[in-house]
Amino acid sequence: MHSSVFLWAVVSGLVNHVYFNQHEPQSAILPFILLVIEPPALMALIDGANSTSFNCLRLLYTYAIFLSSLSLSIILYRISPFHPLAQYPGPLISKATRLWDLWNAYGGRKYLYHSRLHEMYGPYVRTGPNEISVTDIDAVTQILRHGGLGKGRFYERIGQDYTPPAIISALGEVHTAKRRVWDRALNPTAMHDYEPLIVKRATQLVSRLKEHGTVDIGCWIDMLTFDIMGDLAFGGGFEMLREGRDVNGVGERIRAFLTAGNLLAQIPWIMKPVGFIPHVGQAAKEFDKFAQDLAIQRAKNGAAGGKDLWYHIADEADVEQEKPTLQIAAADSFVAVIAASDTTAYTLTSAIWLLLSNPECYQRVQQEIDSVIANGDDPFDANKHRELHYLSGCINETLRLHPALPSNGGTRQVRLEQPGRFIAGRYFPPGTSISVATHSIHRNLDYFSHPDRFLPERWLASSKLEKHEPSAFIPFSLGPANCAGQKFAMREMFGVLCVLFKSFEMKFADGFDGEEWPESIKEIYIAARGPLMVTLTPRSHENQV
Repeated sequence: MHSSVFLWAVVSGLVNHVYFNQHEPQSAILPFILLVIEPPALMALIDGANSTSFNCLRLLYTYAIFLSSLSLSIILYRISPFHPLAQYPGPLISKATRLWDLWNAYGGRKYLYHSRLHEMYGPYVRTGPNEISVTDIDAVTQILRHGGLGKGRFYERIGQDYTPPAIISALGEVHTAKRRVWDRALNPTAMHDYEPLIVKRATQLVSRLKEHGTVDIGCWIDMLTFDIMGDLAFGGGFEMLREGRDVNGVGERIRAFLTAGNLLAQIPWIMKPVGFIPHVGQAAKEFDKFAQDLAIQRAKNGAAGGKDLWYHIADEADVEQEKPTLQIAAADSFVAVIAASDTTAYTLTSAIWLLLSNPECYQRVQQEIDSVIANGDDPFDANKHRELHYLSGCINETLRLHPALPSNGGTRQVRLEQPGRFIAGRYFPPGTSISVATHSIHRNLDYFSHPDRFLPERWLASSKLEKHEPSAFIPFSLGPANCAGQKFAMREMFGVLCVLFKSFEMKFADGFDGEEWPESIKEIYIAARGPLMVTLTPRSHENQV
């Protein structure tokens, strides 16, 4: 009787693999239930009423054989030449399981690991059982452009289960409608209304920094960008610069949320079961409530200045046929805070690190700013910014070397219910997830000469570098899901860097090892970094703003 039960346990494992391979579950709940009940059900069915043979030890053996059969079947199929992605190279462990990518994501180094894989295997690398990472810019353009691939499984499920429907998780026509609102909210006319918020907060930053000699400049820039986005998205309320700290833990909440989301994105089928864990579910609810409270405050108190982002997202002008609910407006507004605070702060901090690490570039930037923005001129004047060609090159070079979304913000997918797709001459079967390795593309020798070096002059018209492929520069992504706020972010970065370099001389703080700072960078969906300690010395009055 024992051999009969164990034989059927092996067969059951194989049958489960075949079935779920053909009918992919939307979550892990059904498979988990089946995995739990099938071994005891087999024993009860085969042994019948013979209770003496139904014991815990036999049950454990049955579970072990059932799960071993299922696991071995899955792994052998994934690494076999019969798998639809067998022609794509990659490490054996990545072909066998997503858990290896989950481990690298947990350490915040997945994007670096994928870069090494692309160096070993080329522009197409199999990084999971059904995942491909791509650095071929022709393929990337086809994947991200209009008519390309839709968002992957993670976005579908986070939109259904964890947050109100926001632009980050919206698909199809819903995304198109939301993007129309965002484009209106971030057009040149609207951005003109927002400029006083940048000026106010950047001026406040300079005032606060003059109270200190040595600071973690990244921390203060974090507070600056959060205050700007708080003003813009919710009519104020953060006041981090005034307090000199993150009073409400906004940054900590956002980074915890992003860290959890980044890990769940590696295994999106587990999202529904995770939602049943009390602590995880409660954390999501608290995050949602925090956004709702900010929205209620904005609806009650109005904008911090003139028209703000909330004015457009909440459709206070009654432009849209269907007015969004407070909950949906709150979700979209908080996306703005998440998307535009940490990402801009990371880029600004990285730019300062790169310039301090390259003194000749730092000196050239400061000289250019002084020559274009004379004493008494407005450092936030966009017309002046257009004359700052070398600073523009420095910002672009920062975005190239240190993209705020090293993995382009998530995967795209060939839909299961659709036929496979040919992309750049290669076939991708249904169900394939494809990630765009932005960090790897930006440092690809095929597209940029000396790809790991900080060379702002590569962006100047006078550049003599052999390779410079602008189409491979995608810090804000491409296509219909590209960053809606990229022009606002560039305006903000130009203004902040101009006012900082006009106001201060900077150097790495004594005892701070600037060369080790890149080791602190980790990917938590966006890029996060450790402290950047600098010493600030106010410049002479004729150079100050």
